[in-house]
Amino acid sequence: MVTTRRRFLQTAAAGGALAGFGDLGFLGRLRPVSADETALDPNIVQMQPDIEPLVRLLEETPRERLLEGVAGKIKAGTTYREVLAALLLAGVRNVQPRPSVGFKFHAVLVVNSAHLASLASPDEHRWLPIFWALDEFKQSQAQDVRENDWTMRPVDEARLPPAEKAREAFISAMDNWDEEAADVAVAALARSMPPAELFEIFCRYGARDFRSIGHKAIYVANSWRTLDHIGWQYAEPVLRSLAYALLMYDDGGAKPSEADYEADRPGRENVARAAALRADWQQGQADEAATAELLATMYAGSPDDCCGQVVEMLNRGVAPQSIWDAMYLSAGEMLVRQPGIVGLHCVTSTNALAYSFRASQSDDNKRLLLLQNAAFLPMFLQAMHGRGQVADVHLTELEPAPLEADGAGAVAEIFNTAGSDRMAAARKIIGYVREQPDPAEFIEAARLLVFLKGTNSHDYKFSSAVLEDYLQVSPVFRDRYLASSVFNLRTTADGDNGLVQRTRDALA
Repeated sequence: MVTTRRRFLQTAAAGGALAGFGDLGFLGRLRPVSADETALDPNIVQMQPDIEPLVRLLEETPRERLLEGVAGKIKAGTTYREVLAALLLAGVRNVQPRPSVGFKFHAVLVVNSAHLASLASPDEHRWLPIFWALDEFKQSQAQDVRENDWTMRPVDEARLPPAEKAREAFISAMDNWDEEAADVAVAALARSMPPAELFEIFCRYGARDFRSIGHKAIYVANSWRTLDHIGWQYAEPVLRSLAYALLMYDDGGAKPSEADYEADRPGRENVARAAALRADWQQGQADEAATAELLATMYAGSPDDCCGQVVEMLNRGVAPQSIWDAMYLSAGEMLVRQPGIVGLHCVTSTNALAYSFRASQSDDNKRLLLLQNAAFLPMFLQAMHGRGQVADVHLTELEPAPLEADGAGAVAEIFNTAGSDRMAAARKIIGYVREQPDPAEFIEAARLLVFLKGTNSHDYKFSSAVLEDYLQVSPVFRDRYLASSVFNLRTTADGDNGLVQRTRDALA
């Protein structure tokens, strides 16, 4: 892969697009990250003693000196896992997931995406996404200070329910949208319940309502995946933040438990739909025609239309994978039809719900997660219509376009074309994948361009989601799904984000 990466950089740089960025050898001044590693104010929650000093370093070091400070710690022996843990914990302690589970809170949501980008990268690049995320945290921390300077407070120990009553107390609090009761109950759960059991509770609440354009489900999936890597000894503050985020609503004075808001309606209706699925619904047969049929309904259908069709298909023996294929393609197609913030969240929320679907061991939860994603996609489409024109494009009808080059040259050609004509680049991707069924060179180049040119959390969230989900889509549809990715990936025409130079300077 080193040769492939060098060839892409040389080919792309030939036209000046990546001039000066091919040499990332300065990262060798940091210990490489192997694949295996991948007096406080009493009113502020304290972290585990082993990680608290590093968290405070991230919190207290000015943005313009943080990369140098962390680089010094790494040179002295601080591990990748410790930096990742401190990054997540600093975020949940200092950044409020309100007024929406998004905006400045992306500093927390993006930690897992940066981690996934690191894991999928060669050893010598693995610090770049983490250094970017460190800088993103400092921006969000500063914004939070400007808004209300929120900091997570210690849990009220006197109100914690006993371990044997914590689950019931938490579910009651979440069902009643009671933030104070949920906070003490989740702290008790974090101290007594195994992660797998906790996940079955949280994944359901992450999917129950369509608010914050999918960020609730994204936070569940991303926090779980990060905790799995850094260790569950750090779970309590993360789960407190997560419960607080899942209880966000902005519909009016009445709690959702006392009202009938549109954001909650599909979730309530899908509980009944889920119960109507046949007992062996997971044992169906793959059906490409059913995928196309559901994709056509999702092109303009309502949540009721789409969820009803999913139930009908599963009950007639269509495999869940064929349903997911339609939803992956629909998410990508919506991005093509209206590139932008809503379209990209079709992709990232589908990635999160699909992860939860795969990770859940509960048949009831799997049913609900699949149906909720089928409801959310047409709700995203409704939001897109409220933002402007939605193009009349069918992803499965795009014709492949030939490429003049091959290998790394073809990859550079695609990303050069995307700088001026993303639709033309999408067609070239279809042609490329048909000639090169394993598009590893394209995927590695896409990640490298994010490292060099990504400027916001969505660059990392989107690229990590779409490049991961490429392998979750059935092979027959992968060329179309990957083609949609170019509508939000970085291109060789984009400006440098300055991260490489800042990291080089930090290590000097």
